[in-house]
Amino acid sequence: MHSTPAPAAGIGWRQPHEAELLQRRPALGFIEVHSENYFAEGGAALAVLAQAREAYALSLHGVGLALGSAAGLDAWHLDRLAMLVQRMQPVRVSDHACFARAPQAAGGPVVHGNDLLPLGFNDESLRILCSNVQRVQERLRRPIGVENLAAYLGWADDTLAEPQFFNELARRTGCWLLLDLNNIAVNALNAGLDPLAEGRAWVDALDARQVGEIHLAGYDDSGDIVVDDHGSRVHPPVWQLYAHAVRRLGPVPTLIEWDTDLPVLDVLLEEAARADALQRQEAGL
Repeated sequence: MHSTPAPAAGIGWRQPHEAELLQRRPALGFIEVHSENYFAEGGAALAVLAQAREAYALSLHGVGLALGSAAGLDAWHLDRLAMLVQRMQPVRVSDHACFARAPQAAGGPVVHGNDLLPLGFNDESLRILCSNVQRVQERLRRPIGVENLAAYLGWADDTLAEPQFFNELARRTGCWLLLDLNNIAVNALNAGLDPLAEGRAWVDALDARQVGEIHLAGYDDSGDIVVDDHGSRVHPPVWQLYAHAVRRLGPVPTLIEWDTDLPVLDVLLEEAARADALQRQEAGL
């Protein structure tokens, strides 16, 4: 007899769905929140998240560490993250390969740009990113995940292919890769390339041992550029790329990201169930 594998896919924990999730307790691999939303020492949001943590594995996904910033990390931000990790004991902690912190003028105070700004893929950017990632890992006493970006510009001094950049980051620091397949597809579409062909080559170039989570999301292709807006169902090319990734990497915890135009809960659960079914199919489970 064969038992059905436990769900591996998760969804974001969002306020409009909190009461329904706690009441229904649907089967999910995990829930994910943006770390910065829970930096307060108390309050209703943190209390409800503690209830959710009793029912589900929790992944903390940050948007503010700015791991690639040459100006370094914000000590207060890292302190608050460490307190949240200690309190919630998440299964995973992650942030983005980006920069956002820089002085407004030479020698001036460092400010935060409140965005995920893309790094150059070169040795100096890699050195800075490795240093900051190692500092976070030492403070949290665990490996963290680092996510590839949807980027709307590139840098003239790139010397490394993006997958090679992440392979080397993981090798030097012991971190793991949060592989965002939607971001890869968005970047390919904006470059006028086939998202499936580009995405397959991207995934195939990775060290498969380093991938600890996958993100899937929808994008908006209604304007001059394709925007990673997390506001719709996962598009067909991303599902096709996901199938290839599972064949290449094996089963990986997978998040359905949906942050704008939030639908009813059942739509998110349908997308998560589709990811689980695809994992079982492609991994032969």
